[in-house]
Amino acid sequence: MKPLNLIALLLFLAGATWALTRSEPVVREIQVGYFKTVSPFLKSGSALETKSRSLLRETKHSKALEAELSTIRSEIGRLRIIESRFQGMERENAELRHALDFKKATNFEVVPAQIIRRHPTTWWQTVEIDAGEDRGIGIQLSVLSNEGLVGIIDRPFKNRSSVLLITDEKCQVSVRVEGTPEVGIVSGQRGEFDNNSNLRLRFLSKNAALKPGQRVFTTGRGGIFQPNILVGSIVSVEKGPLDSEAIVAPAVNLSDLGTVFVVLSQNH
Repeated sequence: MKPLNLIALLLFLAGATWALTRSEPVVREIQVGYFKTVSPFLKSGSALETKSRSLLRETKHSKALEAELSTIRSEIGRLRIIESRFQGMERENAELRHALDFKKATNFEVVPAQIIRRHPTTWWQTVEIDAGEDRGIGIQLSVLSNEGLVGIIDRPFKNRSSVLLITDEKCQVSVRVEGTPEVGIVSGQRGEFDNNSNLRLRFLSKNAALKPGQRVFTTGRGGIFQPNILVGSIVSVEKGPLDSEAIVAPAVNLSDLGTVFVVLSQNH
Protein backbone atom coordinates (compact mmCIF):
# COMPACT_ATOMS: atom_id res chain seq x y z
CA MET A 1 0.00 0.00 0.00
CA LYS A 2 1.32 3.45 -0.91
CA PRO A 3 2.33 5.65 2.04
CA LEU A 4 -0.22 8.36 1.15
CA ASN A 5 -3.06 5.87 0.96
CA LEU A 6 -1.95 4.33 4.26
CA ILE A 7 -1.94 7.75 5.94
CA ALA A 8 -5.39 8.47 4.54
CA LEU A 9 -6.70 5.13 5.78
CA LEU A 10 -5.28 5.64 9.26
CA LEU A 11 -6.76 9.14 9.47
CA PHE A 12 -10.09 7.78 8.34
CA LEU A 13 -10.10 4.99 10.92
CA ALA A 14 -9.10 7.34 13.73
CA GLY A 15 -11.72 9.87 12.71
CA ALA A 16 -14.42 7.22 12.34
CA THR A 17 -13.69 5.78 15.78
CA TRP A 18 -13.97 9.17 17.43
CA ALA A 19 -17.02 10.17 15.41
CA LEU A 20 -19.03 7.15 16.49
CA THR A 21 -19.30 8.66 19.96
CA ARG A 22 -20.69 11.99 18.71
CA SER A 23 -24.13 13.20 17.59
CA GLU A 24 -25.23 12.90 13.96
CA PRO A 25 -24.64 16.58 12.99
CA VAL A 26 -21.17 16.45 14.58
CA VAL A 27 -20.40 13.19 12.74
CA ARG A 28 -21.36 14.81 9.45
CA GLU A 29 -19.13 17.83 10.10
CA ILE A 30 -16.22 15.53 11.00
CA GLN A 31 -16.72 13.56 7.80
CA VAL A 32 -16.77 16.72 5.71
CA GLY A 33 -13.64 18.06 7.39
CA TYR A 34 -11.88 14.74 6.87
CA PHE A 35 -12.70 14.47 3.17
CA LYS A 36 -11.73 18.10 2.55
CA THR A 37 -8.38 17.35 4.18
CA VAL A 38 -7.59 14.14 2.29
CA SER A 39 -9.19 14.95 -1.08
CA PRO A 40 -6.01 16.57 -2.50
CA PHE A 41 -4.21 13.28 -1.89
CA LEU A 42 -6.85 11.06 -3.49
CA LYS A 43 -6.50 9.66 -6.95
CA SER A 44 -9.04 11.07 -9.39
CA GLY A 45 -11.77 8.55 -10.14
CA SER A 46 -11.01 6.35 -7.15
CA ALA A 47 -13.84 5.00 -5.01
CA LEU A 48 -12.75 7.11 -2.04
CA GLU A 49 -12.57 10.25 -4.18
CA THR A 50 -16.05 9.56 -5.58
CA LYS A 51 -17.44 9.06 -2.07
CA SER A 52 -15.76 12.28 -0.96
CA ARG A 53 -17.39 14.35 -3.68
CA SER A 54 -20.78 12.72 -3.07
CA LEU A 55 -20.64 13.44 0.65
CA LEU A 56 -19.65 17.06 0.11
CA ARG A 57 -22.56 17.59 -2.32
CA GLU A 58 -24.99 15.89 0.06
CA THR A 59 -23.79 17.98 3.00
CA LYS A 60 -24.20 21.21 1.05
CA HIS A 61 -27.74 20.17 0.11
CA SER A 62 -28.55 19.19 3.73
CA LYS A 63 -27.39 22.57 5.03
CA ALA A 64 -29.64 24.32 2.51
CA LEU A 65 -32.57 22.18 3.63
CA GLU A 66 -31.82 22.91 7.30
CA ALA A 67 -31.78 26.66 6.62
CA GLU A 68 -35.08 26.40 4.74
CA LEU A 69 -36.60 24.33 7.57
CA SER A 70 -35.47 26.90 10.12
CA THR A 71 -37.17 29.65 8.08
CA ILE A 72 -40.38 27.60 7.83
CA ARG A 73 -40.40 26.98 11.59
CA SER A 74 -40.03 30.71 12.25
CA GLU A 75 -42.93 31.44 9.89
CA ILE A 76 -45.11 28.81 11.60
CA GLY A 77 -44.37 30.44 14.96
CA ARG A 78 -45.34 33.85 13.58
CA LEU A 79 -48.57 32.49 12.09
CA ARG A 80 -49.49 30.86 15.41
CA ILE A 81 -49.09 34.21 17.19
CA ILE A 82 -51.31 35.87 14.56
CA GLU A 83 -53.90 33.09 14.95
CA SER A 84 -53.93 33.52 18.73
CA ARG A 85 -54.46 37.28 18.40
CA PHE A 86 -57.22 36.72 15.86
CA GLN A 87 -59.02 34.30 18.18
CA GLY A 88 -58.75 36.86 20.98
CA MET A 89 -60.31 39.51 18.73
CA GLU A 90 -63.10 37.11 17.79
CA ARG A 91 -63.91 36.49 21.47
CA GLU A 92 -63.87 40.23 22.17
CA ASN A 93 -66.16 40.93 19.21
CA ALA A 94 -68.56 38.19 20.37
CA GLU A 95 -68.68 39.75 23.85
CA LEU A 96 -69.37 43.18 22.36
CA ARG A 97 -72.17 41.79 20.18
CA HIS A 98 -73.75 40.10 23.22
CA ALA A 99 -73.39 43.36 25.15
CA LEU A 100 -75.11 45.33 22.41
CA ASP A 101 -77.95 42.82 22.19
CA PHE A 102 -78.39 42.91 25.97
CA LYS A 103 -78.49 46.70 26.07
CA LYS A 104 -81.14 46.76 23.34
CA ALA A 105 -83.28 44.10 25.02
CA THR A 106 -83.13 45.29 28.63
CA ASN A 107 -85.71 47.52 30.29
CA PHE A 108 -82.99 49.10 32.42
CA GLU A 109 -80.86 52.16 31.88
CA VAL A 110 -77.43 50.61 32.04
CA VAL A 111 -73.79 51.58 31.72
CA PRO A 112 -71.58 48.95 30.05
CA ALA A 113 -68.17 48.35 31.61
CA GLN A 114 -65.21 46.01 31.32
CA ILE A 115 -63.56 44.01 34.08
CA ILE A 116 -60.08 45.50 34.45
CA ARG A 117 -58.72 43.88 37.60
CA ARG A 118 -59.12 40.84 39.82
CA HIS A 119 -57.03 40.06 42.86
CA PRO A 120 -56.12 36.38 43.33
CA THR A 121 -57.02 36.46 47.05
CA THR A 122 -60.45 38.02 46.41
CA TRP A 123 -61.26 36.26 43.12
CA TRP A 124 -64.76 35.27 44.24
CA GLN A 125 -65.40 38.43 46.28
CA THR A 126 -64.68 41.53 44.20
CA VAL A 127 -63.76 42.72 40.73
CA GLU A 128 -62.87 46.17 39.44
CA ILE A 129 -64.56 47.76 36.42
CA ASP A 130 -63.53 50.67 34.18
CA ALA A 131 -66.57 52.86 34.93
CA GLY A 132 -67.05 55.18 37.89
CA GLU A 133 -68.62 58.35 39.19
CA ASP A 134 -67.81 60.23 35.97
CA ARG A 135 -70.37 57.95 34.26
CA GLY A 136 -73.05 58.30 36.90
CA ILE A 137 -72.17 55.21 38.95
CA GLY A 138 -72.78 55.31 42.69
CA ILE A 139 -72.75 52.91 45.60
CA GLN A 140 -75.19 49.96 45.83
CA LEU A 141 -76.15 49.83 42.17
CA SER A 142 -76.75 46.34 40.85
CA VAL A 143 -74.37 44.86 38.29
CA LEU A 144 -75.53 42.41 35.61
CA SER A 145 -74.20 40.45 32.68
CA ASN A 146 -76.21 39.08 29.79
CA GLU A 147 -76.43 35.82 31.81
CA GLY A 148 -77.82 37.24 35.05
CA LEU A 149 -76.88 38.91 38.33
CA VAL A 150 -73.19 39.62 38.97
CA GLY A 151 -73.21 41.69 42.15
CA ILE A 152 -73.41 45.21 43.49
CA ILE A 153 -71.27 48.36 43.36
CA ASP A 154 -69.24 48.37 46.55
CA ARG A 155 -66.95 51.38 46.16
CA PRO A 156 -67.23 53.87 43.28
CA PHE A 157 -64.27 56.05 42.32
CA LYS A 158 -63.84 58.75 39.68
CA ASN A 159 -63.27 56.48 36.68
CA ARG A 160 -63.47 52.97 38.13
CA SER A 161 -65.53 51.01 40.65
CA SER A 162 -65.25 47.97 42.89
CA VAL A 163 -67.98 45.34 42.48
CA LEU A 164 -68.97 43.03 45.32
CA LEU A 165 -69.81 39.69 43.69
CA ILE A 166 -72.83 37.60 44.65
CA THR A 167 -70.44 34.86 45.79
CA ASP A 168 -69.33 37.08 48.70
CA GLU A 169 -71.23 36.34 51.90
CA LYS A 170 -71.80 40.09 52.43
CA CYS A 171 -73.82 40.30 49.20
CA GLN A 172 -77.33 39.19 50.24
CA VAL A 173 -80.17 39.11 47.74
CA SER A 174 -83.90 38.54 48.21
CA VAL A 175 -84.97 35.82 45.76
CA ARG A 176 -87.81 33.56 44.73
CA VAL A 177 -87.77 30.08 43.26
CA GLU A 178 -89.53 29.87 39.90
CA GLY A 179 -92.82 27.95 39.92
CA THR A 180 -93.06 27.82 43.73
CA PRO A 181 -94.13 30.10 46.58
CA GLU A 182 -90.66 29.80 48.08
CA VAL A 183 -88.71 32.98 48.83
CA GLY A 184 -85.50 33.45 50.76
CA ILE A 185 -82.13 35.17 50.94
CA VAL A 186 -79.24 34.05 48.79
CA SER A 187 -75.59 34.88 49.51
CA GLY A 188 -72.08 33.55 49.11
CA GLN A 189 -70.62 30.96 51.45
CA ARG A 190 -67.62 31.64 53.65
CA GLY A 191 -64.62 29.61 52.55
CA GLU A 192 -66.33 28.37 49.37
CA PHE A 193 -63.97 30.15 47.00
CA ASP A 194 -63.01 27.56 44.41
CA ASN A 195 -63.72 26.79 40.78
CA ASN A 196 -67.31 25.75 41.66
CA SER A 197 -68.22 28.50 44.12
CA ASN A 198 -71.95 28.15 44.78
CA LEU A 199 -74.46 30.23 46.72
CA ARG A 200 -76.55 29.36 49.75
CA LEU A 201 -80.31 30.05 49.73
CA ARG A 202 -81.65 30.34 53.30
CA PHE A 203 -85.00 30.81 55.07
CA LEU A 204 -87.02 28.50 52.86
CA SER A 205 -90.06 26.74 54.31
CA LYS A 206 -89.51 23.57 56.31
CA ASN A 207 -91.03 21.35 53.62
CA ALA A 208 -89.79 23.23 50.57
CA ALA A 209 -90.45 21.02 47.53
CA LEU A 210 -87.61 22.05 45.26
CA LYS A 211 -85.85 20.16 42.50
CA PRO A 212 -82.39 20.55 40.97
CA GLY A 213 -82.47 22.83 37.96
CA GLN A 214 -85.25 25.14 39.15
CA ARG A 215 -84.30 28.75 38.49
CA VAL A 216 -83.91 31.43 41.12
CA PHE A 217 -84.81 35.10 40.45
CA THR A 218 -84.60 38.35 42.38
CA THR A 219 -87.81 39.54 44.08
CA GLY A 220 -86.98 43.25 43.97
CA ARG A 221 -87.50 43.59 47.73
CA GLY A 222 -85.14 45.97 49.46
CA GLY A 223 -84.96 48.41 46.57
CA ILE A 224 -81.42 47.52 45.48
CA PHE A 225 -81.85 44.71 42.98
CA GLN A 226 -84.51 44.99 40.29
CA PRO A 227 -87.08 42.14 40.23
CA ASN A 228 -86.94 39.12 37.95
CA ILE A 229 -83.17 39.05 37.39
CA LEU A 230 -81.84 35.53 37.04
CA VAL A 231 -79.53 34.61 39.93
CA GLY A 232 -78.93 30.89 39.37
CA SER A 233 -80.45 27.44 39.62
CA ILE A 234 -81.05 24.95 42.42
CA VAL A 235 -78.36 22.31 42.90
CA SER A 236 -79.59 20.58 46.05
CA VAL A 237 -81.87 21.09 49.08
CA GLU A 238 -81.04 20.57 52.76
CA LYS A 239 -84.02 20.26 55.09
CA GLY A 240 -83.69 21.26 58.75
CA PRO A 241 -85.93 21.10 61.84
CA LEU A 242 -87.26 24.64 61.36
CA ASP A 243 -86.59 25.58 57.75
CA SER A 244 -84.78 24.45 54.61
CA GLU A 245 -81.76 25.67 52.74
CA ALA A 246 -80.62 25.13 49.17
CA ILE A 247 -77.39 25.28 47.23
CA VAL A 248 -77.62 27.48 44.14
CA ALA A 249 -75.25 27.54 41.17
CA PRO A 250 -74.75 31.10 39.88
CA ALA A 251 -76.17 31.80 36.44
CA VAL A 252 -73.12 33.90 35.55
CA ASN A 253 -69.72 32.34 34.93
CA LEU A 254 -67.98 34.58 37.45
CA SER A 255 -64.56 33.10 36.74
CA ASP A 256 -64.63 34.42 33.17
CA LEU A 257 -66.27 37.84 33.35
CA GLY A 258 -65.69 40.29 30.54
CA THR A 259 -68.42 42.85 29.91
CA VAL A 260 -70.89 43.81 32.66
CA PHE A 261 -73.68 46.36 33.01
CA VAL A 262 -74.32 48.71 35.92
CA VAL A 263 -78.03 49.46 36.31
CA LEU A 264 -78.59 53.19 36.82
CA SER A 265 -82.38 53.02 36.88
CA GLN A 266 -85.31 50.90 35.74
CA ASN A 267 -87.35 52.18 32.82
CA HIS A 268 -91.12 51.92 33.25
